[in-house]
Amino acid sequence: MSDSADTARVELTTPAADLLRRLREAHGPLMFHQSGGCCDGSAPMCYPAGEFRTGGADVLLAELAVDGVPERVPFWMSAGQHERWSHTRLIVDVVEGRGSGFSLEAPEGVRFLIRSRLLAAET
Repeated sequence: MSDSADTARVELTTPAADLLRRLREAHGPLMFHQSGGCCDGSAPMCYPAGEFRTGGADVLLAELAVDGVPERVPFWMSAGQHERWSHTRLIVDVVEGRGSGFSLEAPEGVRFLIRSRLLAAET
């Protein structure tokens, strides 16, 4: 799913990796962005790579290696959202239900969702 360097911050569940493989086949290279804005902004949105414009107000948390996907899938988050989630490991999962119309999985009848786990404090 994701390699050990990225696992510290972002990882994928098996269903999320399966969905990414299907979306990659249909849409080409992919990216995630989580903004923390209104509507579904607190959910990770999946776009064709480069379709969501990132900038100085965004943080690249991981470049996820997904078996069966030839390139890494970057996971971006708004800096403000990153401050609130900085103490957690983000786990990208998939659940049934309609998410944002902007995210590629919306027509599939599922949506990406973040689950989190607290990171251990360094001593």
